[in-house]
Amino acid sequence: MTLLSTAQHFARSSRRNPRTHLVPIAVGSGLAAVAIALVAYLLWPTWRTDPARGPGRLPVQVGGTIFNVPAAAIRRKVQRHSGPQERVDLSLIFPSLQPPEAPKHVSADTVEEQPQPIDRIFVSIAAHHDTLAPDMRVRTIYPRYLGQTSMLVADGLTMRAFKDGSPYGGEDMFTASDPALTARCTRDAATPGMCLSERRIEGADLTFRFPRSWLSQWRDVAGAMERLAAQMYGKRS
Repeated sequence: MTLLSTAQHFARSSRRNPRTHLVPIAVGSGLAAVAIALVAYLLWPTWRTDPARGPGRLPVQVGGTIFNVPAAAIRRKVQRHSGPQERVDLSLIFPSLQPPEAPKHVSADTVEEQPQPIDRIFVSIAAHHDTLAPDMRVRTIYPRYLGQTSMLVADGLTMRAFKDGSPYGGEDMFTASDPALTARCTRDAATPGMCLSERRIEGADLTFRFPRSWLSQWRDVAGAMERLAAQMYGKRS
């Protein structure tokens, strides 16, 4: 009788408050949600990608030739991926040949206070598509426009000026043999002169650009370009 009386009392209470039966459902749903959250927490992967140490290198294919380039040295974000590319542009610190640090934010008020250091050597790797090789251009094209007079400007380094009115007017050609160096350089004017030195590796041409003032240490520059080419291309066996 007591059980029947209790049941009748609960039924009357339920009829008086229809929401009473929702309480156990809500409690059960809350417990289920907590259980799901706990399981998800325990199963969630805890591994993280470690930041790359050192410059890190990307294998890129330019003109069908594979180069391993320092990823942090790539100047254009769109080029920072492995695989075939038409061209890759790099910037490295001289003489360490390490990628430069990420540029700091410069506002309009501080731009004049942040002069750009002239310590970069720029390298472009581009598919040549069977154009005239750089060494052939030095032997067959440039001599047509060079003046007759040559000048020894440093131990082992010779300079010849291009003729005025030629396609290379206002530039000078620097050559050396030990170590080998060939560079075409603009002259100092409103902006410092810059030098361009090229070499071909299989299906790609490497173009190095550096300040003309570095020719005072031309052997170090020639060695740096040779090391860069070896690091990125290396020897295939």
